[in-house]
Amino acid sequence: MTTQEKMLLGLLIFVPLALLNFIVKMPPMVSFILSGLAIVPLAAWIANSTEAIAEVIGPALGGLLNATFGNVTEMIIAIVALRQGLAEVVKASLSGAIIANLLLGLGLAIVVGGIRFPEQQFSAPVARINASALTLSVIVLMTPTAIQAAAPSVPLHLIDHFSYASAILLLIFYGLMLLFSMKTHRHLYLMDETIAGQEPSPTVNLKVPLAILLVGTILLVFVSDILVDSLQDSISEIGLTQLFTGVFLIPVFSSVVEFITCIKFALNNRMEGAVAVAIGSSLQIILFVAPVLVLVGWFLGQPEMNLSFNLFELLAVVAAVAITNSISNDGRTNWLEGVLLMITYLVLAIAFFIHP
Repeated sequence: MTTQEKMLLGLLIFVPLALLNFIVKMPPMVSFILSGLAIVPLAAWIANSTEAIAEVIGPALGGLLNATFGNVTEMIIAIVALRQGLAEVVKASLSGAIIANLLLGLGLAIVVGGIRFPEQQFSAPVARINASALTLSVIVLMTPTAIQAAAPSVPLHLIDHFSYASAILLLIFYGLMLLFSMKTHRHLYLMDETIAGQEPSPTVNLKVPLAILLVGTILLVFVSDILVDSLQDSISEIGLTQLFTGVFLIPVFSSVVEFITCIKFALNNRMEGAVAVAIGSSLQIILFVAPVLVLVGWFLGQPEMNLSFNLFELLAVVAAVAITNSISNDGRTNWLEGVLLMITYLVLAIAFFIHP
């Protein structure tokens, strides 16, 4: 058993502790911390079981499964929050997850890898494709805000309709990206598979990972419910804003496993894997999770769950995408570029902390 597996196994103790909140009402801050810590191992076990299933069912269906469950943690937390009418927190957590993956997760990986290796390489063509996809996503996110700024008289329901149409278009593009990466241009992504060491393992018993996936997802729903329930009182108690909590606190709980994975790849001189995890996760959030949540919000009667983001968080996402694209375009990284990403993250964190 690896050190990471031992750590995740130990963190499972926080799951029953968090669930005790259904029996014994705990202080909001205690509930928030326990549920946040409980999310970490659950997210890891869900990710591991998804990968195990993907190895058995083959690259095509496996890739689709990974694409669907890759950000299930963010999806579940967001849906639970949406049901409680916290659309702004949901949007903040989505933008926060993007910022955390691109700046903190990738930045840490590049710094750690760069200390051991003077320069690390990854696929430049894939990086350029991802950069273009991120740019498209930013354009879509900027458009509602631009419309409202240029024409304040535009009715809000038209902005909502724009969001629904854009969400569908983003989902279509996401599907086409899956087709591109798994079928028509799979050769461009073969290095990712080699780096990750994902050899087919038909001997794996599917019952175990399927059971873990099912149980982990169910537990994650309950734990997320506790997290969201305690959110309002907790942030009021310590004087934090919903915006800061959504952008910087919640993503840390939901993305810490991805950070660890990125660092492990980098330490083994597998920067292509680190880039695939960090940027791939961000693309999943923008192209899949966010559009699905917009449509779920429509279904739940939550029109506030649209693609019109807070201007400040939108600027932060644009900055994160811009600096990540500038660093990743050449297919090479060094430790200084990782420092650039992390400094950007810290600057944004301070800015959001003082933002009212």
